[in-house]
Amino acid sequence: MSALDDYVASFAGETGYLNWAAFGPLAPAVRSAMHDAVEVMGGYSPREHASVTARTGRAVAGIAEMLGAKRSEVVLRPSSTDALQHALYGLSGAVIAGSGEFPSISLTLQRAADASAGALEPRWIDPADGRVTTDAVAAALDDDVAAVAVSHVDYRTGYRADLTALRELIGPDRLLIVDAVQSFGVVDEDWSAADVVAGHGYKWLRSGRGTGFARFSDRAVERLRPVLSGITGIDADGPFSGAVPPPASAARAFSASVPDHLAAVRLAAALDEMRGVGVAAIATTVQRNVDEILTIAERHGIRSATPADPARRAGIVSLVPDDAEGLGRALGDAGLAVTVRGGAVRVAAHAGTGAETLRMLDDALTASGNRTFITS
Repeated sequence: MSALDDYVASFAGETGYLNWAAFGPLAPAVRSAMHDAVEVMGGYSPREHASVTARTGRAVAGIAEMLGAKRSEVVLRPSSTDALQHALYGLSGAVIAGSGEFPSISLTLQRAADASAGALEPRWIDPADGRVTTDAVAAALDDDVAAVAVSHVDYRTGYRADLTALRELIGPDRLLIVDAVQSFGVVDEDWSAADVVAGHGYKWLRSGRGTGFARFSDRAVERLRPVLSGITGIDADGPFSGAVPPPASAARAFSASVPDHLAAVRLAAALDEMRGVGVAAIATTVQRNVDEILTIAERHGIRSATPADPARRAGIVSLVPDDAEGLGRALGDAGLAVTVRGGAVRVAAHAGTGAETLRMLDDALTASGNRTFITS
C-alpha cells in the first residue's frame, strides 16, 4: 500500500463521523507514541526521560517544515488561543478582524484592547456573507491599521481566506495574523504570506488537546512586544541572577514555560505521519470527500454556505436548511456525528472519511423526508 493508503487505513472505525471540525479522535500512531512515552516518564531514568523530552524538538521541526519556516520561528503552546494572545496583546494600533470570528480572535482582540489603555483598537468588519475578503478588508484599511487577524478557514461556513491576496493588499508594513486551526494539515498552502500562524492539533492533526503551536516571522518578532513572556522566553538557559534579561530575539520570546512534553510527543507523532504522506495528497483526498458531500446536499436540495471553489474551502461543509435542528436530529438518529450551530449543520470530512459514511449521509437525507429541510 502507498503511504496515503496506510494513512487512510488509520481512520478505521470512523464510520458515521463527520465532526472533524470539532474534534479529531486520536490517531493510532499518536495513541501508541503517547502510551510509550507515559511508560518511560513513569520510570526513574533521566536518560530515558531525555528520549521523551527530545520529541519537543522533533515537533518544532515538523511544524517548521510544514509551514516552510525556520525552527527558530516556531514555538509550542498549549492552544491556538494562547498563541493568539501572545500576538494580540503585543500589538498597538488598529487591528482589522471580522465581528463573527471565532472567539480565539474576537474575544482575545477585545480583551487585549481593554488592557491596552487605548493603544490597541479593534476595527470590526461585518461582511454580509461573513467572508473576510480583500474587498471587506480594503474598506476598513487606513494608515492607523497595524494588522489584520483572520481565521484561515471560517468555522461557520468553511470559507478559506486568500492569504496571498490579503498580504498583497495590506503590504509589508502590516502584520497578517492567522488562526489556522481549521486548515493546517489538510490544505496545501503557502504560509509565507502570514506573519503569525497559530494552530492546534486536536482537530485535523488527530493529536489531542494541548498540542498548540505558532510561527512568528522575523517581522512579527520585531514588531510584537512579548508581554506574556517567561523563563523560556530569554536567550539564557535556566534561572539567572542580577539584571532581568531582555526577551529573546526569536519566537521563543513568546513562550512562558517549558512545553508539555507528552503533548509534544503526540504532536510529533501526528506530524511524522502526515509528513510521510504529504499534505498535498491529504488535501486532495479531503477535497474529493467534500466534493461528494456538496453533491449529496445538492441532490437533496439543501443549500450550502461553503464555496464551490476548492481553493476557497478546506474540510468543512456548512449546510443551511430551513430547519437545521431538525436536520441535525435526523442525521444523529442515522448514526452521523455533525455539529448544529447558528442555523446551520456543519459537516466535516477528513482524508479517511470512507464511502460508507458518505452513503450514510445520502441515505439519511433520503429516509428523513428531506422536504422539511429544503431551502426555498
